[in-house]
Amino acid sequence: MGFVSPELLSLYNTPGIGPQRMRSLIARFKTPAAVYASSARDLCAVEGIDQTLAAAIKRHADLPAAEKQIHLAQQTGCTILTLWDDAYPALLQSLFDPPLLLFVQGDIQALSLQSVAMVGTRSPSEYGQIMAEKISRELVRRGFAITSGLARGVDTLAHHAAVAQGGITLAVLGSGLDQIYPGENKRLARAISEQGAVISEYPFGTKPDAPHFPRRNRIIAGLSLATLVVEAGETSGALITAYNALEYGREVMAIPGNVNNPKSWGCNQLIQQGAKLVQNVEDILSEIGAQIEPARAVQLSLPGIDLSEEESALLEVLGPEPIHIDALAVQLHQPVSKLLALLLQLELKSQVIQLPGKKFARA
Repeated sequence: MGFVSPELLSLYNTPGIGPQRMRSLIARFKTPAAVYASSARDLCAVEGIDQTLAAAIKRHADLPAAEKQIHLAQQTGCTILTLWDDAYPALLQSLFDPPLLLFVQGDIQALSLQSVAMVGTRSPSEYGQIMAEKISRELVRRGFAITSGLARGVDTLAHHAAVAQGGITLAVLGSGLDQIYPGENKRLARAISEQGAVISEYPFGTKPDAPHFPRRNRIIAGLSLATLVVEAGETSGALITAYNALEYGREVMAIPGNVNNPKSWGCNQLIQQGAKLVQNVEDILSEIGAQIEPARAVQLSLPGIDLSEEESALLEVLGPEPIHIDALAVQLHQPVSKLLALLLQLELKSQVIQLPGKKFARA
């Protein structure tokens, strides 16, 4: 675990002491312990610190609570990265408002890999589901990590596809690492931490709260070379991530959608405003390819795909548009039970994706 003193964590948790003020305090006094040892008058000499904040620093020095956080991190195998650690991701460090602390469950080196953010609506259409899984899988095959927010819908689909492909994915939370939200994604979060990392700037015990998620979105954008919005309505929170990426000088991309579908309005609007229109993974690579050092990309060992005659015949019938299992049975003159067994094998080989309602499409 990166070295984090109780004084640093206590100062971090002081209300009203944001990242900029904390950086100013550390720059002035060199260590958090020296901040607490200083007089209120000396504290007020720091830009942004008035008498009220100086009093809050003195009053809020709860070192036992900070020590408990450090103990919880040690118990759970969590790393607490600080902005001053060598392992802190360079892309995030270059922002004007980087988080001063990151609680990381998983491999901290994964935070510094080339990554593409994938975000979108919590209730994607079949088209949105297909595109989220397809693009995530193909990016992982090309050696990219996938960054998202573990939310329902597009986020979950992107994470799942990356994990199933054996790739690396990063999940950024709007809560403490022990407060996984939504609850049904606890198992997914564990899988992500084994193949990548689950990340939060919030201490243990912090519950998911509405104001946390816009701040979470800036980390998603900040960790990534580009942000891809898969499907999003006009007021979707995914657009906040896109605008964060734009503010940070990162690439913003969107998948176009049906103009009559409200879930596509946000994406289409981004494209109107100049976002890169993405139809496939090649569109993404052409936009960010000049920034990539291939030697640093994650190299995955993907086995060759060995298909039986029956699996090959089934794949020939499937296309990008979802088809119901009953329609497949009629078309192939095969019992549903046999087709489901074949489809499961193809899904395990990343050739087929299953959608709600027993519908299937080619990956």
